Amino acid sequence: MTAKRDFTDRFLRALKPAPVGKRVIHWDAQITGFGIRVTDHSTEENRGAFVLVSRYPGSSNPTARRIGDYPSLSLAKAREIARQWREDLRQAIDPKVKEAERRREEERKRVRTFGAVFDAFASDRLAELRTGDAVLSVVKRHVYPKWGERPIAEIRRYEVNDLIRNLRKDIPIGANRLLAYLKTFFSWAADQELIEASPAAAVKRPTKERKRDRVLTDLEIRAIWEACAEMGAFGRAFRFMLVTGQRRSEVGDMTWREIDRMQKVWAIGRERTKADRAHEVPLSALATSIVEECPRLGDFVFSTGRSSTAAGQRGRAVSLRGWSKAKSRLDEAALEKARAVAEQRGEEPPVELIEWHLHDFRRTAATYMAKLGVDRVVIGKVLNHAEREVTAIYDRHRYDLEKRRALELWGERLNAIINETGQGILFRWRQQERRGLLGG
Repeated sequence: MTAKRDFTDRFLRALKPAPVGKRVIHWDAQITGFGIRVTDHSTEENRGAFVLVSRYPGSSNPTARRIGDYPSLSLAKAREIARQWREDLRQAIDPKVKEAERRREEERKRVRTFGAVFDAFASDRLAELRTGDAVLSVVKRHVYPKWGERPIAEIRRYEVNDLIRNLRKDIPIGANRLLAYLKTFFSWAADQELIEASPAAAVKRPTKERKRDRVLTDLEIRAIWEACAEMGAFGRAFRFMLVTGQRRSEVGDMTWREIDRMQKVWAIGRERTKADRAHEVPLSALATSIVEECPRLGDFVFSTGRSSTAAGQRGRAVSLRGWSKAKSRLDEAALEKARAVAEQRGEEPPVELIEWHLHDFRRTAATYMAKLGVDRVVIGKVLNHAEREVTAIYDRHRYDLEKRRALELWGERLNAIINETGQGILFRWRQQERRGLLGG
């Protein structure tokens, strides 16, 4: 056994190979059992292997366990590892087992990147949601570039705050929505024991939101209606949304199979409605005329005819895509129409349209129906809103007749607005109210 001495890099670089067929351990004076094992194959690139000789769990005899080769592993690092191993052994922990667990944890972190875990979340949860594809698209656009390759367990609350705060500058309401998505996702990850706690849990919404109350004016309705005439499938879909008061997603994915032309009813399956229940929409004369204008290009009523192909399949027509761009074109065209209408009336032409959203079509239709005397319960049935009162549990009346009359009435009023012939039918509306044909 060689004498102990304080290892230095000069000493280690001067080590000679052991005699042929032999191996020698030189001992360090600083750490008990720590040394460097030299064989007859030692070279300048590999002087020997650092080892720690000790009784390891499962063995009654001292064993030399390799730490690493010198000079690939520095002397300082080798001593640090040796000290940690001795501390582990003092606590009856096998350093080999501990290192294997550390490597497994590193591998888990590598696999559990934000992108990989969110993909799993998308398959588990988003696939069940009607808006799942849209949520995945938003997260991939705004979050994946920053965190996609980051281990999810390393993401901290201040990083979520920074991300949302920066997005607020460009998309104030969108930042709120994205934060809501992240809260749901991180909570799911915590439930799956992929992280200890959600880093988004205590993050507050960056933008204060007000309930929207935007209702389109007669002038705006007419301008938008006329602008839709120049927009093909999107224009027809926009008009249909206004006439029926139904949601964009429901209108955009409407298929020919859902329409009963004889009964003039559009039947939406529960899997396609936000309320998660089947919904029948009576088609007024104006709504029917819009459907009749649509060319039959495929399964969808509103389609540009563009096709989507998958491997080994023929192209097929798809529903409308690109609503945001279409809305921007609609705004530009509607502003021009509004200016033209104002000039015809001898009024000051508008400089711009007040901000509005496609969802405002629903609010506009509901507001006008209310002005025409339609009962609020009937309006709720038309919009497929959930009733919260206890009465709703017992009231199973379908309101088919009332819904049809309400939508026909709104169709007549809308027709009057776009043709500026509203004055002549006011008396007839009031007569219908008196007869109780509108519910309530």
